[in-house]
Amino acid sequence: MSDRLLLRPWRDEDADFLLDLESRWEVVRLLGAQPTIMNNREDGLASIARRRAIDDPLEGIWAITTAADGRLVGYLLLKPIPLSAGQPAGGPADVEIGWHLHPEAWGHGYGSEAAAAVLDDAFSRGLATVIAVTDPDNRASQAVRRRLGMTHVGRTTRYYDTSNELFEKLDS
Repeated sequence: MSDRLLLRPWRDEDADFLLDLESRWEVVRLLGAQPTIMNNREDGLASIARRRAIDDPLEGIWAITTAADGRLVGYLLLKPIPLSAGQPAGGPADVEIGWHLHPEAWGHGYGSEAAAAVLDDAFSRGLATVIAVTDPDNRASQAVRRRLGMTHVGRTTRYYDTSNELFEKLDS
């Protein structure tokens, strides 16, 4: 994927890392209308099973590791985004990109590096548009989206049953 990072499928032995990541309020506090922390390893294993069940050549939720030593630093997702309750469905689903990094990995550019590589790959495979949403208070995440060349579209309640800042990137 890049000189520093690799994306790979989740493994059961990653459950402790995922539990450590998603049991941290500072990581999940801005995720969705009712953020919750992960409470036990069994929840981690169940989440890994759901991530591995995505069977699509383009979409998924992958573990991000360092290329040098294989250390887990977070995860990246490219998948259809859930609509808020009451939003009309129909037509192709909007595809979102997002990432969550362990606090020890913050500030190293891992999120933007992994996302840039996945965006390039997605567009090369024919995806025309990718969106991203952030909590209105998550200025750091919004800055990363801008660095990726994503355009701020405005505030929306269309996804995740909450108000988000919406960004999009079109294949150029």
